[in-house]
Amino acid sequence: MSAPTKPEAAKPANFLRTLIEREVQEGVYAQRRWGGTPGDAAHHAAGIADPATVRLRFPPEPNGYLHVGHAKSICLNFGLARDFGGVCHLRFDDTNPEKEEQEYVDAIVEMVHWLGWSWDVNSTTHLYYASNYFDFMYRAAEHLIECGLAYVDEQSAEAMRATRGDFTTPGTDSPWRSRSVAENLARFREMRDGLHADGAMVLRAKIDMASPNINLRDPALYRIKRAHHHNTGDTWCIYPMYTYAHPIEDALENITHSICTLEFEDQRPFYDWLLNSLAETRTLADGRVVGGLLQRPLPKQHEFGRLNLTYVITSKRKLKALVDEKIVNGWDDPRMPTLAGMRRRGYTPESVRKMAEDTGASKTNIWVDYSVLDIALRDDLEGKAARAMAVIDPVPLKLTNWAEVFGSAEHREPCHAPAHPQHPELGSRDFSLGPAVWIERDDFAEVPAKGFFRLFPGNKVRLKYGMVVECTGCDKDADGRVTTVLATVVPDTKSGTPGADAAKVKGTITWVSQHDAVPAELRLYDRLFTEAQPDAGDRDFRDVLNPASVKLVHGYVEPALAQAQREDRFQFERHGYFVADRVDHAPDQPVFNRITGLRDSWGK
Repeated sequence: MSAPTKPEAAKPANFLRTLIEREVQEGVYAQRRWGGTPGDAAHHAAGIADPATVRLRFPPEPNGYLHVGHAKSICLNFGLARDFGGVCHLRFDDTNPEKEEQEYVDAIVEMVHWLGWSWDVNSTTHLYYASNYFDFMYRAAEHLIECGLAYVDEQSAEAMRATRGDFTTPGTDSPWRSRSVAENLARFREMRDGLHADGAMVLRAKIDMASPNINLRDPALYRIKRAHHHNTGDTWCIYPMYTYAHPIEDALENITHSICTLEFEDQRPFYDWLLNSLAETRTLADGRVVGGLLQRPLPKQHEFGRLNLTYVITSKRKLKALVDEKIVNGWDDPRMPTLAGMRRRGYTPESVRKMAEDTGASKTNIWVDYSVLDIALRDDLEGKAARAMAVIDPVPLKLTNWAEVFGSAEHREPCHAPAHPQHPELGSRDFSLGPAVWIERDDFAEVPAKGFFRLFPGNKVRLKYGMVVECTGCDKDADGRVTTVLATVVPDTKSGTPGADAAKVKGTITWVSQHDAVPAELRLYDRLFTEAQPDAGDRDFRDVLNPASVKLVHGYVEPALAQAQREDRFQFERHGYFVADRVDHAPDQPVFNRITGLRDSWGK
């Protein structure tokens, strides 16, 4: 099983890990055979003993971009397969042509790879499409009809809903339920051949209209839908329902553990009924022996609780509304909880995987505060993000005695700082101090509040990695806004020199010199919503949009950042973690996105 290149720590136990470990020890799946590709029972019987201890799958429908909730399922399935010497397939559940597009297929492939996972094992690519199994699904449907387990229903959709019953009332048999096998086969083939209008009829399983589980009340298996399919084109005008297709896909691919979220728990009885019906050998009324279409042991479905993060929405419909209504700038807007958006924001694959791993797998849905993800990100970046100084809200600081101290206004005093304080092997950053620098506007106060130790008239501070300066005042415009802060250099106080400690100061501020500063667009992102559960109840998520979710400012960064490449990440000292935007950043027009602050400051 291919996995992230960096070894990860031992994984905590959860009920799925415990289950798989027990079944592997008991050899539950040891007799399975593998035909080299997905296929029916005969195909696999002609193959070899399955080299994969277990087989799992991540089966997205390509009708949108993956979001942070999908990351949980991706890491769970690929991680368990890796840990037990198995294989995880990437399979596209593309049975609904109206909503699926190649754009989404490509985006999903890119994001699963970005998270660090691969479906290529021993020179075999395990990337599959449900639509490649349409021929078998059709064959399986005819088999169910021949066995008396399916029929074509010509009721309207409204009538079928009305006769289905509810949780207190059993359903009513369709008037078409008692059709003969021959009639049903003929009708189903007419559906396939395009002889009937969209919605005119459906193929239904024949199970139990009085079942207390409504999902077993003769669920639909096929519907007529004339729609162009991204993979099969116009070959088909009938398409299988998801609940019919999904178990078959698992069986053809030799999946051992079909892991899904809790909302599919009520579908598990139909999942089992369908697979057992297709695997069982039967003797038909005409004496023919049929069946055994699927290899045993059959896949088993297991449900786990969905991971919900506060301050985000993960409904594809609502995310699409954010894009379509231009509330955000596309699916990869850094405020979006899509993996494409998180990548552009600057989150690392390692941090997303750690969050997914740390939240485990339980049998209940859980809510996790978004800060958990940011903590995982800071833990990841703290040890590897290069440091840099940046000024986000700049105001000039003029050192009025510069020429007097250094003998020339043109003098530039070289300064050095470690690229990373814990990794001296990474070397140093080189820049220089001159008579005019940029500092943060809030590092100066004409009348300081109690406990303010930065620049105010008469106070001394250290320019980090540079020299001590003493504030002498400021210049202001006609409206009273500070336009320049004035200070003098205290001689012989350069950081790293013998006299550096001669002048005692309580404050240190960051800065960049005006002569070598790199102008940059800084995009200060925050949470998109002001409420922890933006779409709770009947609330319209648009009512709780955060008006301050992004702020565009023009600041300055260290000269070395002129060489920054897209997706390079840095810790801007004092300000937090930033990343060179993967779309808009260019050497002549740097753009940096704020990923997260140095600590959680939301709501403070």
